Amino acid sequence: MTRCPPRPSSLRGGPFVPHTLDADAVRTWCGLALDALGRARADIDAINVYPVADGDTGTNLYLTVESAARAVDAAFDGHATSAAVSRPTLADVVRAMAHGALIGARGNSGTILAQLLRGMADVLADGTPDGNPGAGEADGLRRALRRAVDLAYLAVAHPVEGTVLTVAVAAAESAERATGDVATVARAAYEGARTALQATPGQLDALARAGVVDAGGYGLVTVLGGLAQALSGEAPAALAPARPGRDALAPTGTGGQGQDLVGCSTDGAPDGGPAFEVIYLLEADDTAVTALRERLDALGDSLVVVGGDGLWNVHVHVDDAGAAVEAGIQAGRPYRIRITHFDGAAVRKAGLGGPDRPGPAIVLPDQSGAQGPTGGPRAERVPRAVVAVVPGDGLAALCAEAGATAVATRPGEPPASGELVDAVRRAHAREVVLLPNDSELHHAAAAAAAQARAEGVRVAVIPTRSAVQGIAALAVHEPGRSFDEDVVAMTSAAGATRYAELAVAERQSWTMAGVCQAGDVLGMIDGDVAVIGSELAATAGTVLDRMLAAGGEMVTLVLGADLPDEVAERLERHVREGHFAVDTVVYRGGQPTAPLIIGIE
Repeated sequence: MTRCPPRPSSLRGGPFVPHTLDADAVRTWCGLALDALGRARADIDAINVYPVADGDTGTNLYLTVESAARAVDAAFDGHATSAAVSRPTLADVVRAMAHGALIGARGNSGTILAQLLRGMADVLADGTPDGNPGAGEADGLRRALRRAVDLAYLAVAHPVEGTVLTVAVAAAESAERATGDVATVARAAYEGARTALQATPGQLDALARAGVVDAGGYGLVTVLGGLAQALSGEAPAALAPARPGRDALAPTGTGGQGQDLVGCSTDGAPDGGPAFEVIYLLEADDTAVTALRERLDALGDSLVVVGGDGLWNVHVHVDDAGAAVEAGIQAGRPYRIRITHFDGAAVRKAGLGGPDRPGPAIVLPDQSGAQGPTGGPRAERVPRAVVAVVPGDGLAALCAEAGATAVATRPGEPPASGELVDAVRRAHAREVVLLPNDSELHHAAAAAAAQARAEGVRVAVIPTRSAVQGIAALAVHEPGRSFDEDVVAMTSAAGATRYAELAVAERQSWTMAGVCQAGDVLGMIDGDVAVIGSELAATAGTVLDRMLAAGGEMVTLVLGADLPDEVAERLERHVREGHFAVDTVVYRGGQPTAPLIIGIE
């Protein structure tokens, strides 16, 4: 059965009930932050000039928060399926959030964000004082933001002002000055961070030269905006443009922006800095990590080591990637090792890749940091492949039959961007067309495409919103055409396909078609509830008539796991008798959620 409406309004920007600072608030915060980062990801990538202008900060922050959000969802799911059927506490959820961010942290800014979340979790997991919960929550958030800043500065070997750290300090200081409830404190932290972000070009030469604000700071403000919205129920004021006016970029003080730096040089350009980014998770004790910091600091720059309690996330930029990995092996057990070449010059230095484009990221096996890629030539990549997300085994088999790599979804568990990247790798092609087939997956698909491009794969995401649009796109896929022509043809076919879905309401709710009751059949056309009925076949017939009133040549019916064939036969007859010259094709999709998906081409 499907909720009515099918998605929480709080994750679509609609009004919702504000929260106290509890487990539900943290879950809502993660969802809002992930959605906002998904929308801002490309803009943040575009202004990424420091410490290395590699255009991936927005993607890295999205992946970090995605990992945190999935860990929070897992905490709720674990309690729901336990024998006691309990709900997680605030401590359970903030610890899950921090752990998820730690193990999923990507890039310099993502690693720092993971440490900020860990610092907040350290305080929030202790709960609030008795006697005045409201005041206790506000004070708890103030202390959490201060602890986050303290830990982040300890994690960065050479802190630089004008970066995400500066923005985090401003958020903590603004929260400490604020009086009122926890929502007021959260809004103050957001506003303070937003103001500090606009000042970053005046603190860092690299930003001033490019005419942009700090990309990591922009991402942190976006995350804090999600927190303010989760606690207050109101969307925060919009961020100012990421590229401020030239007046905002004037140097401050007689020495210019460079005087505001603490510790390290602003020269983070790929042609002047280290060639490789090395990231890995590390199991080691505190003493070994102290020695590791010193060794890595001597090897390169942008060193950030976050974590604790035996598990750490290590990030560093170096010329000798092997030495950085070797240092981790000596400290403990590194795994999920990822080595990325920053640009063509770095690739040529390493003897990998071609002269005109970035080389791929190298992901070393998890079993041991001592192992590199196993030898032997890999099979030649195929020219082009399609990766499609589908909601049922039948559709997965249909995609496989058409030569596509299918990613099957699980009820209530949309695939993360990492799963989509894995599917792109399995396709083993030089060019990949990605069909998310769900509007809620567009951000994850875009992040996955960015990761795959960093590994040397040309990827295009066609913004399909339903499996039937994916089927239409796949039907016109032609590997013999040029990549651009193929993408245009597939996009055109998907866009010419209207879609509908039949679902059963779980509870009473307001919809675009009126009030639905639990057990009602909902006909959703292009994502909105258009018909409310009591019987599935009759409701589907009404949906078909409404859609075909605007014209159509082909009806596609995708049957859910439990839908009898008789319903399909009845609908085929309905189309044949009521709509002249319209063909119908039926697939047994096997999707466990929606009983019926309809496409009109």
